[in-house]
Amino acid sequence: MTTCATSFALPMIAEFAVLPNERWFSPTGCVVHRGEKRDVFVGGTLIGIFGMGDDGARNAILIGLMADEALRVGKVAAAFGLVPETLRLLRKLHEEKGLGAVVTRRRGGSESKVTPKLRARMYAMFEAGLGATAVQSKLRGRLSHRTVSYAQAAWRASAQAARTLAAESPMPAQLAMPLEAANDAAPASSPAAADVLGSAEEGTGEAEERIAALIPRAGRFVQHLGTWLMLASVAQLGLHRRADEVRGERVEDDALRIAIDSVVCALSVGEGCVEGVRRLATPSAPTLLRAERAPSATWTRRVLGRFADSLGAVCLHLGMSSEYIEAARVRAGDRPVVFYIDNHMRPYTGAHTVRRGWRMQDKRVRPGISEYYVHDEDGRPVLRIDVPSHDSLTSWLSPLARRLRDALGPDVKILLAFDRAGAFPEQMASLREEGFEFVTYERKPFSLLSAAAFHDTVTLDGETIHYSDARTNLGKARGRVRRIALRMPDGRQVNLVAVSEQDAPWLIGVMRGRWAQENAFKHGVERWGINQLDGRKVHPYPPDTIIPNPARRRLDRALRLARARDGDARRELASLAPDHPRRARLEKVLAHAIEEQRQLLALRPSTPKKAALVDTELAGKLVKHDSNYKTAIDTIRIACANAEADLAGELAPFLARPAEAKRVLRNLLAAPGHIRLAKRTITVTLLPAANANELLAFGRLLDILSRANLALPSDPLHRRLRFRSQIS
Repeated sequence: MTTCATSFALPMIAEFAVLPNERWFSPTGCVVHRGEKRDVFVGGTLIGIFGMGDDGARNAILIGLMADEALRVGKVAAAFGLVPETLRLLRKLHEEKGLGAVVTRRRGGSESKVTPKLRARMYAMFEAGLGATAVQSKLRGRLSHRTVSYAQAAWRASAQAARTLAAESPMPAQLAMPLEAANDAAPASSPAAADVLGSAEEGTGEAEERIAALIPRAGRFVQHLGTWLMLASVAQLGLHRRADEVRGERVEDDALRIAIDSVVCALSVGEGCVEGVRRLATPSAPTLLRAERAPSATWTRRVLGRFADSLGAVCLHLGMSSEYIEAARVRAGDRPVVFYIDNHMRPYTGAHTVRRGWRMQDKRVRPGISEYYVHDEDGRPVLRIDVPSHDSLTSWLSPLARRLRDALGPDVKILLAFDRAGAFPEQMASLREEGFEFVTYERKPFSLLSAAAFHDTVTLDGETIHYSDARTNLGKARGRVRRIALRMPDGRQVNLVAVSEQDAPWLIGVMRGRWAQENAFKHGVERWGINQLDGRKVHPYPPDTIIPNPARRRLDRALRLARARDGDARRELASLAPDHPRRARLEKVLAHAIEEQRQLLALRPSTPKKAALVDTELAGKLVKHDSNYKTAIDTIRIACANAEADLAGELAPFLARPAEAKRVLRNLLAAPGHIRLAKRTITVTLLPAANANELLAFGRLLDILSRANLALPSDPLHRRLRFRSQIS
């Protein structure tokens, strides 16, 4: 099958109305005959080309055209040289078996071995001056010499017809070329040639893969069409705009748009990583992604990898964080802008040697990477920084706070909420001196108050909490801060430490809302795959890097075990009679444990807790993963998570079970549907799987989104999306 790889906009319909043998099927659409080729124009744009006998390409174009219900079947059939009954049969076949059955429908005979990719490859070699024998040799016997000779004859006839037509008609030069050569001739920077460049192995591995970007097209039963809700939402958040601002010369704009769209769609339908784009490779994928065909996972990784290099991913991430921070400021109103800061340990199970860090969920040290996240008051992720060295929270609180201030300006009040890992006097004094407000838990030990000391109450989530608001000293001349002591319903006392002029109930609510960040971590792992490794490239650490000494770690562990054996032996000996037969064995165990402790303690002074990498057994082995590619993918994940939160917030009020809004929304995002195009709008009708209440809720949500004037990224006409469900 041969399809048009590039959209060519003609200046005016009148300029090509004089072309020979045109057949009009609507006021703006016609089929132009040029030799053995047929060009299909709609609204002055070439939407497809097919050759005589190329029924697959013709049928695909027909199905796309007939999505417009305003077209008359008889006129379309006559323009394409068919009878109306043939067109009706094609539409019925499409509805029953999909686009693939329409494209592969044959009237008889065996299926051709010459695929569109193989034909394009042969034509390129013919253009380079190779003969049929040389081409057949390069194909390594995939086709017979006769088949290659027939292809060469067809290429010569097509090229001759194109040269003749170019000399006799006013068509642009690109339209006069053979279709397979048009993409290669168009410069990559030309707006008319929306080529997406990437490399992929095909045949001998010498060919360069090209995926052309297409304008939005109409279609029926487009798989995963609900992901357009997510595409339009992340575009409204600024993802595509920010990516285009920082891409520079790393990658073509259309390549980047298709790669980002593919990842967004894959994540939206439940795939947690870039490899999930292969699930989009359905017959309707070109319509869904507005591309010549569905990109492979390898192509997508390559494009995003080129974009992520040279700080591309970092610039995109910081640009998107500025968008989220500004949105948080608007939602905060007159109150300080609240941000939660905490780390998330992402475990690693691969073959490389990476640094270890404490993972709270496992209650032990594991290989992996710590990531510090900033979330807004509603639990939306705002900023992420990966820390392979597993630095403490106190090392990153101030730098992250300064980043937030740079984005908001010096006059906006910022309140940070974090857990006990950052509640050290030095850190709290530093934040106060830099003008940041904060609230955190007080670390034990602290004095327990009597029940009579809690004078005030606050009700949160149906629970009544008693509290007292006083002050405490940080010690060592660091000054005083607020201490809000809470008496929980079960009698436990929890102390909060704060620097803020806000009322105590509000600060208590902020700290209680910190669980929104913990829930966001859990949801991010299960829904969006934030624990995925993504980037597999590794870099060695510099030899002078100071790391925890693994020899000291083993020594300390052996010392703890020896002391445990010492204690166990002494305890058993104390309970035995002087003449008990087990005493001799236990005394030997005790003596051995004492001697082992003596030897280990003698080694400790010469075995430091930390050492330079070159002086440890990990020299030449310890590596860290490249963070650029992972940052680019996580930026897309964060945009999807925030867009999902916005959509779920609009959907929840209409559901019988509002708490299930995000789970119900997944069905809508994975729904198939129909696309209809108009001059100023694109109407999307979705067919989601849902019960009666969910269908009504979907209808109301789609009405709201239709009024929001969303648009697809990179739509040249900036048409507004209008959404409908199957009952709305």
